[in-house]
Amino acid sequence: MKEPSFEVKMNEYLPLRDVVFHTLRQAILKGDLKPGERLMEIQLAKKLGVSRTPIREAIRKLELEGLVLMIPRKGAEVAEITEKNLRDVLEVRGALEKLAVQLACDQITKAQIHELREAAGAFREALTSGNVTEIAEADEHFHDLINLATGNQKLIQLLNNLREQMYRYRVEYLKNEAVYPQLLSEHDSLIRAIEKRQREQAAEIVCRHIENQAEAISGTIRTKGGRKE
Repeated sequence: MKEPSFEVKMNEYLPLRDVVFHTLRQAILKGDLKPGERLMEIQLAKKLGVSRTPIREAIRKLELEGLVLMIPRKGAEVAEITEKNLRDVLEVRGALEKLAVQLACDQITKAQIHELREAAGAFREALTSGNVTEIAEADEHFHDLINLATGNQKLIQLLNNLREQMYRYRVEYLKNEAVYPQLLSEHDSLIRAIEKRQREQAAEIVCRHIENQAEAISGTIRTKGGRKE
Protein backbone atom coordinates (compact mmCIF):
# COMPACT_ATOMS: atom_id res chain seq x y z
CA MET A 1 0.00 0.00 0.00
CA LYS A 2 1.18 3.47 -0.80
CA GLU A 3 2.46 5.37 2.23
CA PRO A 4 -0.41 7.57 3.53
CA SER A 5 0.28 11.30 3.37
CA PHE A 6 -1.44 12.20 6.64
CA GLU A 7 -0.59 12.19 10.32
CA VAL A 8 -2.55 11.70 13.51
CA LYS A 9 -2.95 14.86 15.62
CA MET A 10 -3.33 13.99 19.27
CA ASN A 11 -6.06 15.66 21.31
CA GLU A 12 -5.92 15.39 25.09
CA TYR A 13 -9.71 15.74 25.29
CA LEU A 14 -10.54 12.83 22.96
CA PRO A 15 -10.00 9.07 23.32
CA LEU A 16 -7.34 7.69 20.98
CA ARG A 17 -9.92 5.73 18.97
CA ASP A 18 -11.79 8.97 18.20
CA VAL A 19 -8.58 10.77 17.20
CA VAL A 20 -7.71 7.92 14.80
CA PHE A 21 -11.27 7.86 13.45
CA HIS A 22 -11.26 11.60 12.70
CA THR A 23 -7.79 11.34 11.13
CA LEU A 24 -8.83 8.56 8.75
CA ARG A 25 -12.18 10.21 8.05
CA GLN A 26 -10.53 13.44 6.97
CA ALA A 27 -7.98 11.52 4.89
CA ILE A 28 -10.84 9.89 2.97
CA LEU A 29 -12.85 13.09 2.57
CA LYS A 30 -9.80 15.05 1.39
CA GLY A 31 -8.72 12.31 -1.01
CA ASP A 32 -5.50 11.32 0.77
CA LEU A 33 -7.06 7.87 0.95
CA LYS A 34 -8.68 7.30 -2.43
CA PRO A 35 -11.77 5.29 -3.46
CA GLY A 36 -10.88 1.63 -3.82
CA GLU A 37 -7.72 1.93 -1.71
CA ARG A 38 -7.27 -0.87 0.82
CA LEU A 39 -7.01 0.01 4.49
CA MET A 40 -4.28 -2.22 5.88
CA GLU A 41 -4.41 -2.21 9.67
CA ILE A 42 -0.70 -2.94 10.20
CA GLN A 43 0.53 -0.23 7.83
CA LEU A 44 -1.93 2.35 9.15
CA ALA A 45 -1.04 1.54 12.76
CA LYS A 46 2.67 1.93 11.97
CA LYS A 47 2.12 5.19 10.08
CA LEU A 48 -0.01 6.74 12.83
CA GLY A 49 2.05 5.37 15.69
CA VAL A 50 -0.81 3.50 17.36
CA SER A 51 -1.82 -0.11 17.96
CA ARG A 52 -4.15 -1.98 15.60
CA THR A 53 -7.10 -1.77 18.05
CA PRO A 54 -8.00 1.92 17.48
CA ILE A 55 -7.45 1.41 13.74
CA ARG A 56 -9.90 -1.50 13.76
CA GLU A 57 -12.45 0.51 15.78
CA ALA A 58 -12.11 3.49 13.44
CA ILE A 59 -12.64 1.31 10.37
CA ARG A 60 -15.86 -0.07 11.89
CA LYS A 61 -17.20 3.45 12.42
CA LEU A 62 -16.17 4.48 8.92
CA GLU A 63 -18.07 1.48 7.57
CA LEU A 64 -21.23 2.69 9.38
CA GLU A 65 -20.82 6.07 7.67
CA GLY A 66 -20.56 4.45 4.28
CA LEU A 67 -16.99 5.65 3.82
CA VAL A 68 -15.49 2.17 4.01
CA LEU A 69 -16.57 -1.20 2.61
CA MET A 70 -15.68 -4.59 4.09
CA ILE A 71 -14.90 -6.95 1.22
CA PRO A 72 -15.02 -10.72 1.98
CA ARG A 73 -11.55 -12.32 1.96
CA LYS A 74 -10.04 -8.97 1.09
CA GLY A 75 -10.63 -6.63 4.01
CA ALA A 76 -11.51 -2.96 4.24
CA GLU A 77 -11.26 -0.49 1.42
CA VAL A 78 -12.35 3.10 0.83
CA ALA A 79 -15.85 3.09 -0.67
CA GLU A 80 -16.46 4.43 -4.14
CA ILE A 81 -18.73 7.44 -4.60
CA THR A 82 -21.45 6.20 -6.92
CA GLU A 83 -24.65 7.72 -8.27
CA LYS A 84 -26.64 4.75 -6.96
CA ASN A 85 -25.41 5.23 -3.39
CA LEU A 86 -25.97 8.96 -3.68
CA ARG A 87 -29.56 8.53 -4.86
CA ASP A 88 -30.31 5.94 -2.19
CA VAL A 89 -29.12 8.23 0.59
CA LEU A 90 -30.81 11.33 -0.79
CA GLU A 91 -34.14 9.58 -1.33
CA VAL A 92 -34.27 8.74 2.36
CA ARG A 93 -32.98 12.15 3.39
CA GLY A 94 -35.59 13.86 1.21
CA ALA A 95 -38.47 11.98 2.82
CA LEU A 96 -37.23 12.56 6.37
CA GLU A 97 -36.31 16.23 5.92
CA LYS A 98 -39.64 16.95 4.24
CA LEU A 99 -41.34 15.65 7.38
CA ALA A 100 -38.87 17.54 9.57
CA VAL A 101 -39.53 20.95 8.03
CA GLN A 102 -43.29 20.41 8.21
CA LEU A 103 -43.07 19.55 11.91
CA ALA A 104 -40.69 22.47 12.45
CA CYS A 105 -43.29 24.81 10.97
CA ASP A 106 -45.71 23.65 13.67
CA GLN A 107 -43.30 23.55 16.61
CA ILE A 108 -40.53 26.12 16.13
CA THR A 109 -40.22 28.96 18.65
CA LYS A 110 -39.11 32.54 18.11
CA ALA A 111 -35.85 31.77 19.89
CA GLN A 112 -35.21 28.83 17.56
CA ILE A 113 -35.95 30.97 14.51
CA HIS A 114 -33.38 33.45 15.81
CA GLU A 115 -30.86 30.59 16.18
CA LEU A 116 -31.65 29.46 12.65
CA ARG A 117 -30.95 32.94 11.27
CA GLU A 118 -27.66 33.05 13.16
CA ALA A 119 -26.72 29.65 11.74
CA ALA A 120 -27.51 30.86 8.22
CA GLY A 121 -25.25 33.85 8.85
CA ALA A 122 -22.47 31.59 10.13
CA PHE A 123 -22.82 29.46 7.01
CA ARG A 124 -22.58 32.55 4.81
CA GLU A 125 -19.41 33.58 6.63
CA ALA A 126 -17.95 30.07 6.40
CA LEU A 127 -18.28 30.18 2.61
CA THR A 128 -15.56 32.85 2.55
CA SER A 129 -13.10 30.66 4.48
CA GLY A 130 -12.24 28.31 1.64
CA ASN A 131 -12.28 25.48 4.20
CA VAL A 132 -14.70 22.84 2.88
CA THR A 133 -14.82 21.01 6.23
CA GLU A 134 -15.79 24.22 8.04
CA ILE A 135 -18.42 24.99 5.40
CA ALA A 136 -19.88 21.47 5.63
CA GLU A 137 -20.10 21.68 9.42
CA ALA A 138 -21.86 25.05 9.21
CA ASP A 139 -24.33 23.62 6.71
CA GLU A 140 -24.94 20.60 8.97
CA HIS A 141 -25.56 22.87 11.95
CA PHE A 142 -28.18 24.85 10.00
CA HIS A 143 -30.11 21.68 9.15
CA ASP A 144 -29.63 20.23 12.64
CA LEU A 145 -31.43 23.23 14.15
CA ILE A 146 -34.44 22.60 11.91
CA ASN A 147 -34.45 18.94 12.96
CA LEU A 148 -34.23 19.85 16.66
CA ALA A 149 -37.16 22.22 16.27
CA THR A 150 -39.41 19.26 15.40
CA GLY A 151 -39.26 18.04 19.00
CA ASN A 152 -39.48 14.47 17.64
CA GLN A 153 -36.58 12.56 19.18
CA LYS A 154 -37.00 9.48 16.98
CA LEU A 155 -36.89 11.59 13.82
CA ILE A 156 -33.89 13.51 15.13
CA GLN A 157 -32.06 10.24 15.82
CA LEU A 158 -32.76 8.91 12.32
CA LEU A 159 -31.59 12.16 10.73
CA ASN A 160 -28.43 12.20 12.86
CA ASN A 161 -27.56 8.69 11.68
CA LEU A 162 -28.24 9.64 8.08
CA ARG A 163 -26.17 12.81 8.44
CA GLU A 164 -23.02 10.73 8.90
CA GLN A 165 -23.69 8.89 5.64
CA MET A 166 -24.43 12.20 3.92
CA TYR A 167 -21.24 13.93 5.02
CA ARG A 168 -19.07 12.69 2.17
CA TYR A 169 -21.60 13.77 -0.43
CA ARG A 170 -22.09 17.11 1.31
CA VAL A 171 -18.35 17.76 1.12
CA GLU A 172 -18.29 16.86 -2.59
CA TYR A 173 -21.16 19.27 -3.21
CA LEU A 174 -19.56 22.11 -1.29
CA LYS A 175 -16.27 21.84 -3.19
CA ASN A 176 -18.13 23.55 -6.05
CA GLU A 177 -18.20 27.29 -5.32
CA ALA A 178 -20.68 27.84 -8.16
CA VAL A 179 -23.48 26.41 -6.01
CA TYR A 180 -22.96 28.83 -3.11
CA PRO A 181 -25.38 31.60 -4.24
CA GLN A 182 -28.13 29.03 -4.79
CA LEU A 183 -27.49 27.46 -1.39
CA LEU A 184 -27.72 30.82 0.36
CA SER A 185 -30.97 31.63 -1.43
CA GLU A 186 -32.47 28.24 -0.51
CA HIS A 187 -31.53 28.65 3.15
CA ASP A 188 -33.10 32.10 3.28
CA SER A 189 -36.28 30.89 1.56
CA LEU A 190 -36.52 27.97 3.94
CA ILE A 191 -36.23 30.20 7.01
CA ARG A 192 -39.00 32.49 5.72
CA ALA A 193 -41.33 29.59 5.00
CA ILE A 194 -40.75 28.02 8.43
CA GLU A 195 -41.19 31.36 10.20
CA LYS A 196 -44.53 31.89 8.41
CA ARG A 197 -45.60 28.30 9.22
CA GLN A 198 -45.95 27.52 5.51
CA ARG A 199 -45.68 23.73 5.72
CA GLU A 200 -46.10 22.83 2.07
CA GLN A 201 -43.88 25.61 0.79
CA ALA A 202 -41.14 24.65 3.26
CA ALA A 203 -41.41 21.02 2.15
CA GLU A 204 -41.18 22.04 -1.50
CA ILE A 205 -38.07 24.15 -0.83
CA VAL A 206 -36.24 21.40 1.04
CA CYS A 207 -37.08 18.81 -1.65
CA ARG A 208 -35.77 21.14 -4.36
CA HIS A 209 -32.71 21.84 -2.19
CA ILE A 210 -31.90 18.11 -2.00
CA GLU A 211 -32.63 17.46 -5.67
CA ASN A 212 -30.29 20.28 -6.71
CA GLN A 213 -27.62 18.69 -4.56
CA ALA A 214 -28.20 15.27 -6.16
CA GLU A 215 -27.91 16.69 -9.68
CA ALA A 216 -24.75 18.63 -8.88
CA ILE A 217 -22.97 15.67 -7.24
CA SER A 218 -24.09 13.29 -10.00
CA GLY A 219 -22.49 15.65 -12.49
CA THR A 220 -19.27 15.62 -10.49
CA ILE A 221 -19.27 11.81 -10.33
CA ARG A 222 -19.71 11.58 -14.11
CA THR A 223 -16.98 14.15 -14.72
CA LYS A 224 -14.57 12.13 -12.56
CA GLY A 225 -15.54 8.95 -14.35
CA GLY A 226 -17.28 7.48 -11.31
CA ARG A 227 -19.60 4.50 -11.43
CA LYS A 228 -23.40 4.66 -11.53
CA GLU A 229 -23.74 1.49 -9.46
